[in-house]
Amino acid sequence: MPLLHEDRLFPVEGRARDIARALYADIRDLPIISPHGHTDPRWYAENAAFPDPAQLFVTPDHYVFRMLCSQGIALDKLGVPRADGGPVETDGRKIWRLFAQNYHLFRGTPSQMWLDYSFQHVFGIDRRLNADSADWYYDHIAACLAKPEFRPRALFERFNIEAIATTEAATDDLRWHRMIRDSGWTGRVVTAYRPDGVIDPEADGFAENVALMGEQTGEDTTTWAGYLNAHRARRAYFKEFGATSTDHGHPTARTEDLPSADAAALFEKALRGTCTAQDADTFRAHMLTEMARMSLDDGLVMQIHPGSHRNHSDAVRAIYGRDKGFDIPTRTDYVAALRPLLNAVGMRADLTLILFTLDETSYTRELAPLAGVYPCLKLGPAWWFHDSPEGMRRFREMTTETAGFYNTVGFNDDTRAFCSIPARHDVARRVDCAYLATLVATGRLSESDAPELAHDLAYRLAKRAYNL
Repeated sequence: MPLLHEDRLFPVEGRARDIARALYADIRDLPIISPHGHTDPRWYAENAAFPDPAQLFVTPDHYVFRMLCSQGIALDKLGVPRADGGPVETDGRKIWRLFAQNYHLFRGTPSQMWLDYSFQHVFGIDRRLNADSADWYYDHIAACLAKPEFRPRALFERFNIEAIATTEAATDDLRWHRMIRDSGWTGRVVTAYRPDGVIDPEADGFAENVALMGEQTGEDTTTWAGYLNAHRARRAYFKEFGATSTDHGHPTARTEDLPSADAAALFEKALRGTCTAQDADTFRAHMLTEMARMSLDDGLVMQIHPGSHRNHSDAVRAIYGRDKGFDIPTRTDYVAALRPLLNAVGMRADLTLILFTLDETSYTRELAPLAGVYPCLKLGPAWWFHDSPEGMRRFREMTTETAGFYNTVGFNDDTRAFCSIPARHDVARRVDCAYLATLVATGRLSESDAPELAHDLAYRLAKRAYNL
């Protein structure tokens, strides 16, 4: 018996459901454009087999282990590495059994839909995961992973991925991207420039990162001019490996457009480690405007995704390090925060600045009105905590009336979980077809326009926005 209902996420009402089915049938097999993600480029470079089911589905997936952690299951038992190198569970079968025993925790969540899609469509499984089926699942998936057709490059091609972007720090040597390029494999895997570690004075090792960037570029990064030139050089280096975008994960959306002397003074304080918290926030804010100006010069699309309180648990960060599922959404201002940047470059149609949010209250009040008037702005899709059927639907309902569809950029899967990529795109395509079907059924969209719009939302908008 299939794990997934064929009409999942479609409208209940008969005519709207029929329209959604027809729209989805036309776009379901379109190639995947994945312009913003966090899969490991090493997978595609080395094309080695994934180690075991637990390492594929449980240990690296924040969505999975944060839910289990919320029920009191220690991250050690899920194989999540400790920052101090201390012992954690390494037996994949034990980790998988624990996951299977608690799979009921994911009922009704997007994670269950993504996982069940992967089990059914990638691994051909038609039985439910639970404690009784745990070992059967483990053995079946492990046997599949040993086959050549389940290596990363083969899955990339099977998933019909036309292009995928990974995300690397500004100082990354891009060795895996070089290996991919030199291998002769034709899969399109590009990088994206993530400069947070050399823009945020509060980032771990900021001064050391800036010095390394100077060594990499031959620029004197102890000076403001040399620091900016080093950014330009690193951006150019990333473009050599296919980069079409930059990616900025700041605590807030605050921007500034400071006089050069003021920016230089803040930079000197940052290098010396004498910045106050306010100084650091001001420097980050100014650097967003500097990055936007550089994008005007080199054509890289700029992405800003603020509003996450990172590493909320001090204890978890101390034991396991950063990015272990304890990032929490916060309230975010965009109207006042973006005004300095928009006053500087906002009317430039040759700049593409894509905004994401974790604060859904800003959709109708701020983001849609901003994107609905400034030529440079586009809205990224429902993201992270809102990457769900309900979140995607809310996004369309709250933004379309003011920004329309063509000031948005399609769908980004934004994932580290490789097998969830087709699952996430399938959910987005179904939700968008359901929304369009409702517009058609209620007389707000022509039935003749809907197929072209569905194609745009699933494929063309992302390809166009990210120059892919």
